[in-house]
Amino acid sequence: MCSGLKQIRFWGEILSLFTVGGGAYLLIEILWRGYSHWSMFVTGGLCVVLVCEMDRHLRQDTHFLARCVYGAAIITSVEFVVGCIVNLWLRWNVWDYSGVPLNLMGQISLPFTMAWLVLSAPVMGMGNAVRRLWGEKG
Repeated sequence: MCSGLKQIRFWGEILSLFTVGGGAYLLIEILWRGYSHWSMFVTGGLCVVLVCEMDRHLRQDTHFLARCVYGAAIITSVEFVVGCIVNLWLRWNVWDYSGVPLNLMGQISLPFTMAWLVLSAPVMGMGNAVRRLWGEKG
């Protein structure tokens, strides 16, 4: 395949994952707490792209549970960085986990990290489906 087509496919996949991931993150948050914020679309899109790219580049014999743990670590890390920016620095008060057990600065918490571990599985499956839709083999 020519380099230009590879680039189009790659960026098409990334944009697809970002858009679907951002929308899903908003939907989950609206269902969970009744409202959301536009920054959650960006956060969700970034998380989905990063988890799917991690999954794409890991060795095929990497255990599925390990992939989910890595995915949860990615999502938690992004959530912490975004939380420090939007909640602590900009003071937008998008979320506050300070009432959740085992939280760090009110931005991340162990219970939500466990939720991200579970949600990493369908995210990776979605990444595989999007890659197939864009014509990637395997």
